[in-house]
Amino acid sequence: MSMRTVSQTLVPALMLAALFSSPTWAQQKHSIAISSEGVKSRYIQQLAIDVGDVPGHQVRVQESQRTFPADAQPVIDGERIVESWSRSVTDYTAGIGPAWGYNMLVTDKGNKIFLQTIGTSESQATETGSKRGTYHGTARFTGGTGRFAKIRGTLVDVAKFDTDPKSGYNLLDSRGEYWFEQ
Repeated sequence: MSMRTVSQTLVPALMLAALFSSPTWAQQKHSIAISSEGVKSRYIQQLAIDVGDVPGHQVRVQESQRTFPADAQPVIDGERIVESWSRSVTDYTAGIGPAWGYNMLVTDKGNKIFLQTIGTSESQATETGSKRGTYHGTARFTGGTGRFAKIRGTLVDVAKFDTDPKSGYNLLDSRGEYWFEQ
């Protein structure tokens, strides 16, 4: 057997062995779905600033809270999510643009789970001057407190929102998976 044949066979075999023996491969993944059904949501604070370079270009920072009713609390590894907080930035031109930020899930046992989000939004101005629209993006579990310090995973997010400070809402539906880093 020539040295070339050995290397052509051995290198792929070693790569496969490394992949399948990796701790990431062995981690148990769990599905998760978080629904906005029955969720109370509200904007805590928000600030929008006109950029001034072109008409309709606006940068916005927001903080919103979602409270899950007892009969609709999602469960992550045995703990119920009672509320979530979102702090994010949007960069809209004529109501369309990127959005990114951070979410924090709070469990019934007081633990926190942190996520980083990125996506795009589209919105239309309403008669009250607020923006009403949708967000499509992804979220990445980055850690947490207590037993959730090593949580990792990804979600696909779709949100419906209205930025009106009095009657606004921010309802998010997410689907994905999580695991615990070894």
